[in-house]
Amino acid sequence: MSRHGDISSSEDTVGVCVFQYPMPRLHKTVEVIENAKKICDIVKGTKMGLPGMDLIVFPEYSTMGIMYDRDEMFDTACQIPGTLTDMFGEACREAQVWGVFSLTGEQHEEHPNKNPYNTLVLINDEGEIVEKYRKLLPWTPIEGWTPGNLGTVVTEGPKGMKVSMIICDDGNYPEIWRDCAMRGAELIIRPQGYMYPCKEQQVQVSKTMAFCNQVYVAVANASGFDGVYTYFGHSAIVGADGRTLGECGTEDNGIQYAQLSISGIRDSRANDQSQNQLFKLTHRGYTGVYANGDGDKGVAECPFEFYRTWVNDPLEAQRMAERVTRPTIGVKCCPVAGIPAPSELEEEEDIKELAHELNLT
Repeated sequence: MSRHGDISSSEDTVGVCVFQYPMPRLHKTVEVIENAKKICDIVKGTKMGLPGMDLIVFPEYSTMGIMYDRDEMFDTACQIPGTLTDMFGEACREAQVWGVFSLTGEQHEEHPNKNPYNTLVLINDEGEIVEKYRKLLPWTPIEGWTPGNLGTVVTEGPKGMKVSMIICDDGNYPEIWRDCAMRGAELIIRPQGYMYPCKEQQVQVSKTMAFCNQVYVAVANASGFDGVYTYFGHSAIVGADGRTLGECGTEDNGIQYAQLSISGIRDSRANDQSQNQLFKLTHRGYTGVYANGDGDKGVAECPFEFYRTWVNDPLEAQRMAERVTRPTIGVKCCPVAGIPAPSELEEEEDIKELAHELNLT
């Protein structure tokens, strides 16, 4: 049984802590290193207070903060493995605990010619990096990270629990949760640097996705004000039935801790019926299909036109989205720095069309 309120864990439970770190505002690599030392001390100190803790999770941007200056973003971008992951690895080894740490950003393969990645690392209790995840869906139009190219990843985590990581805005897309769960994830970790006004929606979405995917969710969010945004906290651990086991308020340095049952989630997935979304999705309508004498597997084929199109013709899927939204990345009524206004894009397309008509291309 998963539970909340104690400091222990057993062979059947993974003790998970989410740490609500205040959003730092940093500018130089030396400042990042000093901040990383604080995080390392927190890993070791929190383990003393929570002896059953198997895993500690820190928010997105907690190591480096948001570099609002482009030059600072490139100057502080790190390599993985590197100095920061070595520091975190040593802290995890010393404390005998696993940890999830944010690196914003990780140098692109073509650094400094391409923007960095927004990356998480999962480090085991021996200090080894066992999973690296790059944010697939950066928070456009504000975030300029290169979209991740590693896909979702599922790793055997502490005590054998299967773990995936997603980052902040990733969690607003049900597809990423389902992909992690269908690939075997039992715990989805969502570090985020989410700010007001979107508090209620973000608290709700993690609970809903836990229920819809029969998966534990650990959310570590930032708190405080960094001079630009105010971060609402509410870090939480959610059970696989969508009910919250523990949730912070808006305080700096808040924690929540829960013991997540390994056998419990596996029993649920094997034996639950009416709310077993993972099974029912790919065995669609099995009760009626069996009654009709057409086998005991239900209907396996995907019934959703958009998803079939996205796999087989991504550009047509993009056009489908544009037909119900807009054809340009910019919005004329609310310009964002670095994003071209719609009129500029339209002029470029007109020039291309004219060049094509004049056989100039």
